Amino acid sequence: MPTIGVLALQGDVREHVRMLQEAGASATAVRRPAELDAVDGLVIPGGESTTMWKLAETFDMLQPLRMRIKEGLPAYGSCAGMIMLADRIEDGVAGQQTIGGIDMVVRRNAFGRQVHSFESDLDFAGERVHAVFIRAPWVESVGADVEVLGRCEPGDRIVAVRQGPLLATSFHPELTGDTRVHRYFVDMLREL
Repeated sequence: MPTIGVLALQGDVREHVRMLQEAGASATAVRRPAELDAVDGLVIPGGESTTMWKLAETFDMLQPLRMRIKEGLPAYGSCAGMIMLADRIEDGVAGQQTIGGIDMVVRRNAFGRQVHSFESDLDFAGERVHAVFIRAPWVESVGADVEVLGRCEPGDRIVAVRQGPLLATSFHPELTGDTRVHRYFVDMLREL
């Protein structure tokens, strides 16, 4: 059984821990580099990407996160976590940094403000899932090695991608009770 950490600086930590456990993994909160070193995979939850970046710097986690991702640590980012895994962002705050790893350009708050949050059914990796979008990003463009796993209306926007051991979604599967996205990630770890 893989041990998957959930980056516990800010965001939907408990919800992701519960979904990972239901998907067949051991899950634990990660706040320090030593805890990061002890996991087989990592979930970067939804929350607020600028706050997450600043907290990662404050707690000396940004460089360890970058190194582990670069070394091949499987990671899944939802919403703000997608932004954190992007190599490039649009509409970021001045100086905003990411962990990087996925060759994509992500636009922050692309679907609009909090009042524009919505739910939608969409295809994710060949399965129909219910998706919750809260101040969600979308993917503007992807590199040649990035697989598009899901799109959403309006505009047929890219909302789910995979590049090697890295997975990212614009939406929050941890809020639906449907474990299929988390199972997809757990299965990724088992295959690597």
